[in-house]
Amino acid sequence: MRADAGFAMPMTSLSRLVPWICAWLLLVAGLGAVRASEPGVVLVMGDSLTAGYGLPDPSTQAYPALLQGRIDSRPELAGRWKVINAGVSGDTTSGGLRRADWVSRRPVAVLVLALGSNDGLRGLDPSMAAGNLEAIADRIAARHPGLRVLLLGQRMPTSMGEYADRFAGMFSDLATKRAWAFAPFLLDGVGGVPEMNQGDAIHPNEAGHRRMADTVWAALEPLLTAPAPKSDSAP
Repeated sequence: MRADAGFAMPMTSLSRLVPWICAWLLLVAGLGAVRASEPGVVLVMGDSLTAGYGLPDPSTQAYPALLQGRIDSRPELAGRWKVINAGVSGDTTSGGLRRADWVSRRPVAVLVLALGSNDGLRGLDPSMAAGNLEAIADRIAARHPGLRVLLLGQRMPTSMGEYADRFAGMFSDLATKRAWAFAPFLLDGVGGVPEMNQGDAIHPNEAGHRRMADTVWAALEPLLTAPAPKSDSAP
């Protein structure tokens, strides 16, 4: 008798295990297919401009909802992407950083950063806002490798003088530094235009959100149609 004979598995026992092994492999493969078929998440982190403050129905009229409509109208994109509106009225970049882990519990493929306007209105240091925006992206990318980032620029009234220039420049500098997709001004064609805003002259109305959706879509669409990045790519 061989020394290892006591450890040999009878062929009859092995044959009984084969169906179970095959079933387990099929189950694992099936779960992987389900995960692969789930739509990629486009997470829009912003403030009241994103949340749709003052709109009759933000869930359908705010620009993130309109972006979903654009996606659903395109046969090659429909079903592949789901836009999540993570806008919170009054939020700053610091607030966004505090909730970054919470809003990115599920896999995120594209991060749209629409924060910063409240930092500017409070006169906060633009370099601090830039650091927070980077930290938000880095924290989410650490959880979801391959994250693509779109930064939406914000501007302050020219009455704020030199600060307004530094604030606007921070966004373009950050986008260049991190090689992020970039839309220079979220409120392009909306800010300061009475017919695009509500009575407070600050928050966009339905027409304003449609214009914002145009601005964001021009920068977002290439991220949705580009080949998937490598899993170890930086944001």
